[in-house]
Amino acid sequence: MILDIKRLLLCMLFALLLPNTTMAQLLGAAKTPVEESVKVPEDSLGRRTPQGTVNGFIKAIGEQNYLRASQYFVLSKRSYRRTADRIKIAKTFQQLLDQGGNLSPSSIVSNKETGRTDDDLAAGVDLVGNIAAGKTAIPLYVENQSDDSQPALWLFSAETVESIMSADISGEKTFLDRVLPSVLKERKLGNVPIGHWAVVVVMTVVSYLLSRLLLFAAGYIIQKVWRKAASEKGKAVIEAFSLPVMMYLTVILFVALTQRMGISIIVRQRFSIIIITIGIVAFLILLWRLTDFVSLYTRSRMNRRGRISAVSAILFLSRTTKAAIVFIGIIALLGIIGVDVTAGLAALGIGGIALALGAQKTIENFVGSVSLIADQPLRVGDYCRVDDIKGTVESIGMRSTTLRTSARTIVTIPNGQLSASKIENFAHRDRFIFNPILNFRMDTAPDQMRYLLVELRSLLYAHPAVLNSSPVVRFTGITADALKVEITAYIEAVNFDKSQEVQEDLLLRMMDIIENSGTALAYPSQTLYMSKDTVLSSEKTAEVLKKVKKWKDNNELQLPEFDPARVEELKGSIKYPDEGSYKPDES
Repeated sequence: MILDIKRLLLCMLFALLLPNTTMAQLLGAAKTPVEESVKVPEDSLGRRTPQGTVNGFIKAIGEQNYLRASQYFVLSKRSYRRTADRIKIAKTFQQLLDQGGNLSPSSIVSNKETGRTDDDLAAGVDLVGNIAAGKTAIPLYVENQSDDSQPALWLFSAETVESIMSADISGEKTFLDRVLPSVLKERKLGNVPIGHWAVVVVMTVVSYLLSRLLLFAAGYIIQKVWRKAASEKGKAVIEAFSLPVMMYLTVILFVALTQRMGISIIVRQRFSIIIITIGIVAFLILLWRLTDFVSLYTRSRMNRRGRISAVSAILFLSRTTKAAIVFIGIIALLGIIGVDVTAGLAALGIGGIALALGAQKTIENFVGSVSLIADQPLRVGDYCRVDDIKGTVESIGMRSTTLRTSARTIVTIPNGQLSASKIENFAHRDRFIFNPILNFRMDTAPDQMRYLLVELRSLLYAHPAVLNSSPVVRFTGITADALKVEITAYIEAVNFDKSQEVQEDLLLRMMDIIENSGTALAYPSQTLYMSKDTVLSSEKTAEVLKKVKKWKDNNELQLPEFDPARVEELKGSIKYPDEGSYKPDES
């Protein structure tokens, strides 16, 4: 019984994945002109495929036409060629099936003339069921009796017929034969005792109630064993599995009970389609609920992390997955009820290719949005530059991302293009570079330059908003119209606006140093004018020269390197903001 249940579950899965077709058929493999021109003659009993043979045999014994049912057997011995013997074989076969035999559901049996080619059996042989006769199990094989040059003719194999005839069935009665009253056995519906139909209804209710009881017991055990069962996530997982598991348990119990009780194979075979359908629906419900759970859990996690832009992608993927579940379910159910979906799938395949080509940009933008959400090169609120566009990110959608520029305009960039662009994000800087280049007048004295180099570097060491790493203040060149000094330092600030405040303060202080040095900045110009040259302050120049001379005499000139002790002395000695500046209330 356990093997039969396992086989049934495997059959359900096989029916879900490949209903009545092979992968080659799903891909719409084209037939050659020779194959199209050759038309195989129909068999009046439908024995061209294993499925036709099984269905035809069940139909014959259901109509109690045992002579016709015998035509589905390989009868090699002369003794089997008599009419009475042929009828006896068919009746014996039916009795064994009723007592505990099992035929695979017709939708699972191969509907191809070649039979199944993905099993371990020889070519032209398919396993379609089994019979438990006492302690022995009789496998039921159908075999193609024609060679390659003739149309297929599938019959129950000679080995199967011999095993049936050698089985001892004398005196054996099924459970229903022993317990059902005569009135329920004599009155028939569809050539099946009406008691069998009544028992099927009762077993359906009993199987459902037993599955509910087992599920309740399993839930109780899970609550005791799994610590997280009472949490919100644990309850969601249990809720997702409860209904599908109950449906599976109901199916398994129904199959096991009806087979053990000896319900007619005709009834069980008719209910096989319903059983597989319930199994497939349960599997689809499980996938649907797991999709909801994963989507809800992922969205809540993204919300907690502040990744709002990922929520729309998760919703889109969830809806796409659900649409795929519905599509697969419809295809599987159509295959179960015998609808040939090969042509429809081929048409959908061609339509899907055409749709994919037409929606190439849409797919590209969707893939780009997934890349943006996964890599997160930018987020809503970030100030960034995309190629030559600067702006603040206002939204990241499934198709495009919008930036608001400094001119207050909105720029919409397709996500496919954005994911392939160079993105410079200013929002995640841990420091801001301060890199002015100062050009001094050509008549600046060397000692004045030394004074400037020392004082400018002292300013950077002393300022509390400048990073402690050594700033660079270097006399880097003499150009045609100026002496060039290049400054490089890093400002510590929480955002760009604060860094601009610090930069402004530094530049103002540098202007004070330049004015105190007695020199001035050079102003390149193409205008020629005649004027008296501005006389530089001789007093300031003399004072600067005296100060530099003092540094030299005392070995305190901080060039080309600053004394570490002097650096420590300077650090934080400047009051920032300066005296008289507005100080916001930080409370």
